[in-house]
Amino acid sequence: MSKKLSVPSMALLIIAAGLFVTSIFFPWWGMKFFAPQYPEGLDIIVYPYKLEDANDVSIINGLNHYIGMKEFSEENFPELSYLSYIIGGLALLTLVVGILRNKKLLMGLIGLFVIGGALGVYDIHRWLKSYGTNLDPMAPIDVPPFVPPIIGENTIANFVTHSYFTTGFFMIGIAFILMIIPLWKDRAQ
Repeated sequence: MSKKLSVPSMALLIIAAGLFVTSIFFPWWGMKFFAPQYPEGLDIIVYPYKLEDANDVSIINGLNHYIGMKEFSEENFPELSYLSYIIGGLALLTLVVGILRNKKLLMGLIGLFVIGGALGVYDIHRWLKSYGTNLDPMAPIDVPPFVPPIIGENTIANFVTHSYFTTGFFMIGIAFILMIIPLWKDRAQ
C-alpha cells in the first residue's frame, strides 16, 4: 500500500490551498438586524480581518447602548488581527502536503483543520455569549441576558436578528471537502 497520494489528489490539495487564501478576501459570517424602524435591515459582516459596513455597525452600537450591550468594533475582536495569517499558514501547509503527496501528513492536516474549525466556532459562540449576557444593569431598557445564535434567528425587544455563514466560510468548507476526497480516492493505494 502506497503512502503517496495520486497526482489528481495533489491537484485537489493545491486547489484547496488556493481556496483558503481566496476566502480571506470574502466575508465569513454575518448578522442582519430587522426592526420596524429598519425594515431594510442593518448588517454586521465579518471578514477574517475586519468588520464591514461601519455605518451599520455604528447604528447598531447606538441601539445596543439602550440594552447595555458593549460596542462592536474591530478592537474588541483581537482575532481579526491574526486570523488571516492562520488561514494563510493553513493554505501553505495544504500546499506543502499536496506537493509532498503524503497521506499521513494529510491526515494530520485534516485533524489540525478540524480542531481549528471547532475552536473557531467556539470562539464565535464565546463572543456572542459575552455580548448577550454581560449587559449593563444600568441600561435604559432592561432585557434578560441572551445568547444570539451562530446560525439562525433571534428576537430581542422589537429587533429580529438573522445570523449566517457566508461566502468565505463556504470556500473553507469546499476546501475541506477537497482535502477529504484524496483520502477516500486513494484509500486502496
